[in-house]
Amino acid sequence: MADSWSWFPALAVGVSLLKCLFIGGYRSTDFEVHRNWLAITHSLPVSRWYHENTSEWTLDYPPLFAWFEFALSHAAQHFDSDMLVVEKLNYSSPAAVLFQRLSVIFTDLLFIFAARECCRCVQEQKGSRDVLNQPPFILAALLLWNFGLLIVDHIHFQYNGFLFGFLLLSVAKHLQSRHLQGALLFAVLLNLKHIYLYVAPAYGIYLLRSYCFTQDNKDGSVRWSSFSPLRLFTLAGIVVSVCTLSFGPFIVTGQLPQVLSRLFPFKRGLCHAYWAPNIWALYNVLDKSLTMLGVRLKLLDEAELPRASMTGGLVQEFQHSLLPSVSPFITLVCTLLAILPALASIWWRPRGARGFLRCLLLCALASFIFGWHVHEKAVLIAILPLSILAVESKEDAGIFLMLTSTGHYSLFPLLFTPAELPIKVVLMLMFTIFSFSALRKLHSGRGPLLCPLEVLYLLGLVAVAIACEFVFPLSPWQQKLPFLPLLATSVYCSLGVCYSFLRLYISLLRHEEKPKQP
Repeated sequence: MADSWSWFPALAVGVSLLKCLFIGGYRSTDFEVHRNWLAITHSLPVSRWYHENTSEWTLDYPPLFAWFEFALSHAAQHFDSDMLVVEKLNYSSPAAVLFQRLSVIFTDLLFIFAARECCRCVQEQKGSRDVLNQPPFILAALLLWNFGLLIVDHIHFQYNGFLFGFLLLSVAKHLQSRHLQGALLFAVLLNLKHIYLYVAPAYGIYLLRSYCFTQDNKDGSVRWSSFSPLRLFTLAGIVVSVCTLSFGPFIVTGQLPQVLSRLFPFKRGLCHAYWAPNIWALYNVLDKSLTMLGVRLKLLDEAELPRASMTGGLVQEFQHSLLPSVSPFITLVCTLLAILPALASIWWRPRGARGFLRCLLLCALASFIFGWHVHEKAVLIAILPLSILAVESKEDAGIFLMLTSTGHYSLFPLLFTPAELPIKVVLMLMFTIFSFSALRKLHSGRGPLLCPLEVLYLLGLVAVAIACEFVFPLSPWQQKLPFLPLLATSVYCSLGVCYSFLRLYISLLRHEEKPKQP
């Protein structure tokens, strides 16, 4: 297939043009967050970046992202200099909107390049001349046209595509056995957004086991004598160098404690405002249900219950009524226990870079399911890399379909205005139909991708979507129980996300054959 890659620019240009159509659409408060950060980094000295609090949207990303905003601000001044004034809160002139929207589209070029590198890491099917049925094409479409990334970045507004570009490029470098480049890219990513600490354990164990130890015994166990201190010092040097460049100015000026207090605000509640579909959503609902039952049976005095547990919104609960309240430490312990088997697996039975990728996915999902104050958008950290495995394995394709269907639908509450309803419905339908049809055709002859119970669950998800998006807004319950659609979405999607996590874990632990690829 000499010209097999001629389709990639068409996919990239097509999705970029689609993004341009959303420039004038709905935008969330994250738009003002990033405008304020542009103003802070442009107008104030470095010593005040992490102290400035004129706006409630204070700078709470690592320093390297602050320098990224600083660089963008120099381009922004040519569009509208007023947007760089800290005191101009909620500023959104047409020029400011145009610049910020275009900045996301432009920085997505890194994501496009990373997607191409990932596509080069999967093998084409021999004997098939149909480009549309080739793993590289399907993977490119799943990445570039990912529904979640489109609505989160180009409607809701964020720079996740730019960040995921570093993550996918790092994964691709490891798949290509270029481990130092992969480590450097991930170190940069951590200093851009610390949420990627979720997957840092997978990187640490994999690089220590498969890069610093250069040989295995015949039974696959580690050969301790093969440890290379030079390789370890090289990796450490990369990480320390990047962190020094990022945090150095703040360490020298004694501001490190202030920066860290912004990065890790544990005073926030257990759940984010939109209730990420994880174990704590189920835990909160169980506590709420038991409380309501106790009040109805007159076993509990409603007046003595914590007020937050009985309010309508069910947002950011700090205290549970009946079940033990959950602290950040508890969520940390749960997360560590959830990832330990995966980390142990790639240590004792390393399966190359694809074993590392599977461990990375499990770390991402474990942190999403058990983490503290998790944002619903964090599910994309697992969905996007899983696309690589989905085009290579029938079993992983089934997990991908379950996780994308539930994870993507859980993002629907982010776009709550009526004007965006047809957009999000059409975009998700397009992506979902393509995913099911392309992966089913790619893995044809190997049995169904989903079992009957999984199909039944997804049909239930369709019913939940119809009820929440179309029926509920027309019902009298909208005024009395406005939180009900969010509650139903979070609880139902939590089941699918947790199930996908368990299936992915089972596939890791029972996979005994050694890798054929690095």
